[in-house]
Amino acid sequence: MSEGLAAPRRRGRPARAAAGAEPAARDRILSAARGEFAERGYDKASIRGIAKGAGVDPALVHHYFGTKDQVFAAAIERAFEPALRAPDMLLAGPHEEQGERLARFFLGIWEDPTHREPLLAIVRSAVGNEAAAAVFRDLVSSRLVARVAAQLGVPDPRLRAELAAAQLVGIALLRYVIKMRPLADADPEHVIALVAPGVQRLLTGPDPLDAPPPDAPAA
Repeated sequence: MSEGLAAPRRRGRPARAAAGAEPAARDRILSAARGEFAERGYDKASIRGIAKGAGVDPALVHHYFGTKDQVFAAAIERAFEPALRAPDMLLAGPHEEQGERLARFFLGIWEDPTHREPLLAIVRSAVGNEAAAAVFRDLVSSRLVARVAAQLGVPDPRLRAELAAAQLVGIALLRYVIKMRPLADADPEHVIALVAPGVQRLLTGPDPLDAPPPDAPAA
């Protein structure tokens, strides 16, 4: 072979050195993916756009994460990671204050701008695309709701955990996504004070169906 001719380029995964696959490349890809999904939405986001934002070859994105669904799953898990500590908050204090701790923890994450923007990207993508919704649903179900339910020690723990999550997520949608007023402008402490008792009842309160009717004779 002539010395002036370069060796033919191999097909398949890029060489780590040639692709710039230093340890930080994976984090750059995840960061670029969150930006791509936030700016363009799930449908219009692309592996090529994510790779461009990360400064890597698209093949490296596939190498680390596979399909766009898998990139989205990894990106939202990283962005949603602070919220995944919620089950631990239930054990961090008195049983009768679980509702307040959970509401304060959840709203505290949304109040932090560094967490809010990635979460907004997740919610917008999940609302607008079924594939994205399925990824988000699986993450919330397995990593959040199931762990909360496992700590409740009451009948119907999974349903109670989902109802509590629905209440808090609904508040987040109205306050931070739709920005419905006066909720969007309300002081966070006021919101927590109003919401916490309801969350507490959902998590630990008695089942109303098990209570005797109001006019039932005393035993």
